[in-house]
Amino acid sequence: MKKFRHALSRSVLLPAVLLLAVSLPGCGYHVGSLAHPQLRTIAIADVKNETYEVLAATLLRNVLAERFQFDNSLKLTSLERADCIVYARILKVSNASVSYRNFNKVEDYRPNDYVLTITVEYTVLMPGKPKPLVPKKTTSSTCLYQFTHDPAIGRENALRQCVLRISNAIVSATTESW
Repeated sequence: MKKFRHALSRSVLLPAVLLLAVSLPGCGYHVGSLAHPQLRTIAIADVKNETYEVLAATLLRNVLAERFQFDNSLKLTSLERADCIVYARILKVSNASVSYRNFNKVEDYRPNDYVLTITVEYTVLMPGKPKPLVPKKTTSSTCLYQFTHDPAIGRENALRQCVLRISNAIVSATTESW
């Protein structure tokens, strides 16, 4: 009988406590956009590329658009209709070997791991406003990649990873700037 009462009180008490916890008011936290309430749309201007890296500008612009869509705080639109515009400039893309491997057990050491670094300067302007939403900032990202059968594929994937990290930083700076 004692076990029955204990089981009964447990089966009634636990749901009652859970119901009470769910019905209490929250701590003031809510899920939603961190962007300024007056900003609804954003545009991405053509990215300027001051390097010899052919894919960098197009890749940065595409990934930046994808990250803004994923964040969903601001809607992408044209330059003419945007509440704010992102301007970016790729300043530097560098590539260096960081480790070597002995391939044929003789004194034949070849690069095995590389590091790719990309540096970008960006700003976010609001049309008609003298003060930028995000003043000029410089950010960079570094990614490691290995020498594989096709080193160009590894390098392109490293470039994509660097651009993704930089795009995340730009989206964060834009949506959380106020």
